[in-house]
Amino acid sequence: MGTTINDVTILEIPRVHDERGLLAVIEKETIPFKIERVYYLYDVPSDAFRGGHAHKELYQLIIPLSGSFNVLLKDGEESKTINLNKPHKGLLIVPGIWREIDNFSSGCVCLVLASSVYNEDDYIRDFNEFLAFKKA
Repeated sequence: MGTTINDVTILEIPRVHDERGLLAVIEKETIPFKIERVYYLYDVPSDAFRGGHAHKELYQLIIPLSGSFNVLLKDGEESKTINLNKPHKGLLIVPGIWREIDNFSSGCVCLVLASSVYNEDDYIRDFNEFLAFKKA
């Protein structure tokens, strides 16, 4: 699979602001896939580790609704860490990218929008298998 960490992008989520506060809206063309699954992480201990896998076909948008966390991305050649801490900025992860999430702040809520329902066959949970998948 030819995707690289350069294919992972930060998406700006449109916001409406008035005297009552901010409203972030995800609709229509905000993200480049149809949302088939929504889940969120919360009450995650600060020393916990999530992720540790890649997907063969799934797209995900990861949004820090509250607090912050780090996402380590690997494509088999390069890696980089992105700190997410703004609820109007989501990390769009394309298929074929390894991700690890850690350094959760107190009270953190991490929202994930996914392009398909849960399918265990789409997961690559072993990093050596991921490297073989990338070379195939």
